[in-house]
Amino acid sequence: MSKNTPEPEKAPQVPEPSGVDLARVALRAAREQARARGDAAQQKKQARRGGLRSGARADGRDPMALGAAVNRLITERGWETPAAVGGVMGRWPQIVGDDLAKHCVPEKYDEDERTLVVRCDSTAWATNLRLLAPQLVARLNEDLGHGTVRLLKVHGPGGPVRRFGPLRAPGSKGPGDTYE
Repeated sequence: MSKNTPEPEKAPQVPEPSGVDLARVALRAAREQARARGDAAQQKKQARRGGLRSGARADGRDPMALGAAVNRLITERGWETPAAVGGVMGRWPQIVGDDLAKHCVPEKYDEDERTLVVRCDSTAWATNLRLLAPQLVARLNEDLGHGTVRLLKVHGPGGPVRRFGPLRAPGSKGPGDTYE
């Protein structure tokens, strides 16, 4: 080499860890691996048993998610159909449309007769709903399952409360004569 050519620079030498430093590096790596294994193992355990447990073995006192608890209760009590119909009542405007939903409201569902009772705010809307009843029953059964609703009972508006008194004519229904 000539005197004018610079010598290549040497990379600074990093001393290899030894003793305590090696132990710290190994301990940190072991902790990270254990944490990764533990997280995975913990997730597998919780997936297997459905969450936390009250003791060494799973039993009926173990906590569970609210949705799972409600679904179990509905299944155990045989409330699948009433719960489904209740969901339909909550989604009434999406099922029948906004115009009809403004004037007609589902009141109750009779599970024995598989009948849905709907109250309308005028006799004109009640007549309209009676004409649409077959299509509405078909739409409800698509949503709930075949045969859940067999009949749609449509009621007109309720008249004022019928009061009894001295001026009441025998056999009359009072102001409710014109309704239903």
